[in-house]
Amino acid sequence: MAKYKIIFDKEECIGAMSCLAVNEKFWIDDNQGKVDLKNAVYNEKTKKWELIIDEEDFNINLEAAEVCPVEAIKIEKVED
Repeated sequence: MAKYKIIFDKEECIGAMSCLAVNEKFWIDDNQGKVDLKNAVYNEKTKKWELIIDEEDFNINLEAAEVCPVEAIKIEKVED
């Protein structure tokens, strides 16, 4: 089963909450005008939040990435 990495740039986030509107399983309101990616780990090197997901969660997170008006969410395949 494939694995994917969600890469979230919180600095780019403008708080449109589009990702939250389509995917409450992974995205939450941080109560400071932006969102947080549940269970994500901060990567000190890239300064972005990352979360590994299974193929079953790919489509809902792809939708969240696609509705982000500033493209703060990226998803990349990490293994098959």
